Amino acid sequence: MNKLTLAAHESLEIHEAINFKTLCLAKSKLMQGLVFDQELKALMQKDVEQSEQALAELQAVYKKAPFETAVPQNRPTPIIN
Repeated sequence: MNKLTLAAHESLEIHEAINFKTLCLAKSKLMQGLVFDQELKALMQKDVEQSEQALAELQAVYKKAPFETAVPQNRPTPIIN
């Protein structure tokens, strides 16, 4: 059976989504220490939990990304000017 992999552009888009979600998660965790309203703190905690779940799902899909590529034997001459 054929192993399903992601195309290069799909891998890049998922990678960008993982980076964005990671930044949002870090911000939510850090901002919880500055919030005194319990309702807002509970909402932020719920956002943290949902973000962690979303990251786990994105990482599972990202494992299908092809990272290996053939290395060319002859490298192109760099353009200096």
